[in-house]
Amino acid sequence: MFDSLQSVIKKVESEGASFVDARYDELLIRTMIKENGRITNLKTMKRAGVGFNVYHNGASGYAFSADLSQAAMENAAQNALGIAKASAPVVLIKSEYETLSPQKSLDLKPDIREKPWEADTSDRLDIINRMETTAKDVYQDKIASLMLLYGELSGTKIFTNSEGTEIKWNPHVVDVRTMVAGKTPAGDLVRAMDGTGGSVGLEYYKLEGNTPEDIATNSAKNAKELLEAKAAPAGEFSALTENSLSGVLAHESFGHLTEGDFIATKTSPIHDRIGEQLGSEHVSMIDEGIMPTSNKVAPFYLPYDDEGVKTDKVTLLDKGVLKGFLNSRATAPHTDGVPSGNARAINYTFGPIPRMRNTYITPGDLTEEEAIEEMGTGIYAIGTSGGQVTLDGTFLFKAIRGYWIENGEKKYPIKDVTLTGNILNLLKEIKGTTKDFELKSGYFGGCGKGGQYPLPVGNGGPKVLFNKIRFGGEM
Repeated sequence: MFDSLQSVIKKVESEGASFVDARYDELLIRTMIKENGRITNLKTMKRAGVGFNVYHNGASGYAFSADLSQAAMENAAQNALGIAKASAPVVLIKSEYETLSPQKSLDLKPDIREKPWEADTSDRLDIINRMETTAKDVYQDKIASLMLLYGELSGTKIFTNSEGTEIKWNPHVVDVRTMVAGKTPAGDLVRAMDGTGGSVGLEYYKLEGNTPEDIATNSAKNAKELLEAKAAPAGEFSALTENSLSGVLAHESFGHLTEGDFIATKTSPIHDRIGEQLGSEHVSMIDEGIMPTSNKVAPFYLPYDDEGVKTDKVTLLDKGVLKGFLNSRATAPHTDGVPSGNARAINYTFGPIPRMRNTYITPGDLTEEEAIEEMGTGIYAIGTSGGQVTLDGTFLFKAIRGYWIENGEKKYPIKDVTLTGNILNLLKEIKGTTKDFELKSGYFGGCGKGGQYPLPVGNGGPKVLFNKIRFGGEM
């Protein structure tokens, strides 16, 4: 494949291309979903093709082909060159960047033992059925609906370019979840979900806290608790956000503001604020492609981005000070930065754009108990069921559940927990983070941007303690 792609690159260079990226993706996805005792989704789908990002006179064009014949690939690359030539006279921000040393990295794989893509369908069904049995045992006759999910992505990525870089690696992610719904005496539905996933092997689901039984038990217990939960009060309160919700706040509300295309176009409110104190001294934030795995940390494994750049660790915030942005090769010159390995695409049908990888707030030295005690009276918000974010950092998120905290003690469970505000204000309200750190990535859901959804990313972090957050209201 490298020889074929290089042949195409040389041809379009001879026709006027100043630089060419060529990317081959072969991705296999498997989905198994069981709802209320019946398999409702059993899907296996393979997608393979090649895409070309071609540069000419400061402009770029992208085109792809699912036909891997030499003629079809050459035609796709020539189409991309035609787009770049047509765009060059009118493009506002030139795609110009320094050349990099060629990379030669082949057959990169995460360290796993039990490869999910080699498992039998019966192995996947066993995970589903074990979650189902456990959830029914824990929740008994109160279940209104029960959904069990198994998702898996695996494959091969090959990349080469005009510099002679040759990269081959194997992306994969597996995701297991249980969703339980119950009905209150008033007839209202309450839902709880638990699960975990990442670039891990099936041995990960044998670790304490990660077994199908653990996942189903957590989901069922939380759903039962929500039956007696009170509605969350509205107003400004001291707050503690649980690990996954802290990750969503970091990713959705702040991480997107640091992406190089928004910085280069000056549409991000922080485009000219490098070196400024944006948050309290208790908040530091990282984005990286490779992280160590543990029983509470299952990141997405990303050694190189879709421009063949090694995925460097980027410090976005250091004790509240803005330190860096997430760049592609094209955006780096416009942000006074360097390519950071953040150019990503969900598959070969899309060109890469600046995206996050594993993004998180760094842990501190508090225990959960110490954080709750220090909070005094307020809300402990747990999980997230969606929300809205605008490019100025304004957000509205709905937590799945939580607790009302009074004088440093949990008093009762709450539901309908809505957090609102602006992340640039909220960063200043952080007064500490816990030492416990959790991070997951998944097959179900992911990051969306520019019509590309879902892109696997790592989400999580520590629990974060805030002086105040506004709860309730609308964006």
